[in-house]
Amino acid sequence: MAQIAQKHGVKKVIKSKSMVTEEMRLNQVLGEMGVQSIETDLGEYILQINDAEPPSHIIAPVVHKDKEEIADLFAKVHHKPRLTDISEMTREAREVLRPEFLSADMGVTGGNFIIAETGSVAVVTNEGNEGMCTVMPRVHVAVTGIEKVLPTLEDLATVMRLLPRSATGQAISNYFSLLTGPRAQGERDGPEHMYFVLVDGGRSGLIGGDFQDMLRCIRCGACMNHCPVYQKIGGHAYGWVYPGPMGSVLTPSYVGIANALDLPQAATLCGECNRVCPASIPLSDLLRKLREKQMERGLRPWQERLGLQVWGYVARRPGLYAFAPASARACSRAWRQQQADCQLADGWPRLDRDPRPAGTERTHVPRTLQGKEGPLMATTTSNAPALASMRTALDQHLGGKLAADGLVRSWREAAPGLVLPPMFGQAMEELLRRLEMSAVFAQDSCSFSSTAVTDQLKRWLDKAATA
Repeated sequence: MAQIAQKHGVKKVIKSKSMVTEEMRLNQVLGEMGVQSIETDLGEYILQINDAEPPSHIIAPVVHKDKEEIADLFAKVHHKPRLTDISEMTREAREVLRPEFLSADMGVTGGNFIIAETGSVAVVTNEGNEGMCTVMPRVHVAVTGIEKVLPTLEDLATVMRLLPRSATGQAISNYFSLLTGPRAQGERDGPEHMYFVLVDGGRSGLIGGDFQDMLRCIRCGACMNHCPVYQKIGGHAYGWVYPGPMGSVLTPSYVGIANALDLPQAATLCGECNRVCPASIPLSDLLRKLREKQMERGLRPWQERLGLQVWGYVARRPGLYAFAPASARACSRAWRQQQADCQLADGWPRLDRDPRPAGTERTHVPRTLQGKEGPLMATTTSNAPALASMRTALDQHLGGKLAADGLVRSWREAAPGLVLPPMFGQAMEELLRRLEMSAVFAQDSCSFSSTAVTDQLKRWLDKAATA
């Protein structure tokens, strides 16, 4: 990239969103050369003017900021009156970027896919900035990973039915460009020079190995949209370019397991990412393999390794496994009783007993009636009316009569009428948050809902009805 810029005497570069250029630290390299690099994707532009903050999501890079933060940032950087209307804010950004489009020497875009049959690059966006980056400058450079090469246009048609649906819930993105070479003689627009830069960056090392399945990743971001860990900690916590489950596999694969020790542990292995991945990548299995490799190489703390060895020894012996929980409970009861007998000066016990939830009573549940989650709590309050209301709202949502936000609101209004173990409330809130995330990335929240989430809501209702 540096050689191309030097060859053509480039002083200003305009960029559309590209995660591969984030891997390359392209903006930093160009800056060290004295070349001005300007992001033109709205989200990436917001991050760039905020002291080059890294993106937190591969599709919506500035999803971690709200409107008020961006309004303050625009007023500070653009030296204009503070605006809070979204359409006015986007117009202000266009007015600032328009002169940059017209004066740039080189345009840099990512490449969602490269087609070997025609020598073309496919670029997908929702803002149209990629058109300005490829048509206006005299030099265009498309940067992508080697795994994005497809044999034919027919293959491109197949993956393009997957990418926008999984990324944003759209049938097709707003802008889809298929670019093949520089401006030909007699054509009125297009670059004078065009380059393709294919990046390895550790990708070839995955071929034939345990993690080869990751080469099928189309960078849609669906796995992180449904990952409970990503939703709790955000993208920046992953420490590199790619967050979420796909990042937890790609980062150790690209930079080395020893340099990303915590990422394989940043997962509950719930399998939600497996279900929503359009390329059917077994992400939870790959994360488990990374954990195994860490243990084999002695990269985990000795306490963790010792604990798992003890657990493995016990788990392989059914008699010892059955005895261990009973002995642990007996020791726990003895210790609690000892603590309860020790009074503080003011008369309070050192360790009080767990309070019982209002309206419930602890009962013994026969082993044959216990579910995977363990014994449920019997309740003296009927949950039927609230559950019926929630089921009606879910049916209306699945029938297209109730938007996702309406379903979330209906369930939260009905929830106070339920008396259930705490784990039910936590599970319900997690599912509703996932449904809200699906609606955020959809153009019409009524026309898009995650099948995985709605299936889990159905199962939640079934379990709650028998609790």
